[in-house]
Amino acid sequence: MENPPPDGRTEPRRVDLDGRQVRVLAHPLRMRLLGSLRIDGPATATALAEKLGTNTGATSYHLRQLAEVGLVAEDPDRGTGRQRWWQAAHDMSHFDPTDFDEDPDTRAAVQWIQADQVRLMGELAERWMAVEHHQTPAWRDAAGMSDLVLPLDPDRLRALSDDLWAVLMRYRDEAATDAPDVKPVHVFLAGFPRLDERW
Repeated sequence: MENPPPDGRTEPRRVDLDGRQVRVLAHPLRMRLLGSLRIDGPATATALAEKLGTNTGATSYHLRQLAEVGLVAEDPDRGTGRQRWWQAAHDMSHFDPTDFDEDPDTRAAVQWIQADQVRLMGELAERWMAVEHHQTPAWRDAAGMSDLVLPLDPDRLRALSDDLWAVLMRYRDEAATDAPDVKPVHVFLAGFPRLDERW
């Protein structure tokens, strides 16, 4: 799960997730909480509950679970009295699925996280398609999806992913957030072998 930081820093804070962090993150509300804090910046449990359509008690509980493994932290520059503000502790998360091959519980959590990312990709695409006819021609022509089947071995697929990631980081670093008509845009990268062996 990788999102640009909300304050325009050029060097993102990155965490290589350990098994405990992966297991804690494998929860639908926790994924959404962390994503919201990364994209939109610090917030209170109450504001997050309202935004995500849940209750403050559940939001507070799951924020504390994320904090226990170092994925979120209280924002020391905000908050007064009983009102606690939370922020993402990192801008980006990373793990290689094979890091957890010897741990069945964490491997199951990895599979859940990956499936949730696929579900989110489909949900966001469907939400866009439901309203795209109300958007400007510029956005309608710029947004879209495409796919391509390439003959690659694992090393070349890794190199392709690294190259594409470098392009995304360049666009992130060059972002003009004060330009007119700037919106957050989800970009998903996915590459995996076809299993039916047909081109």
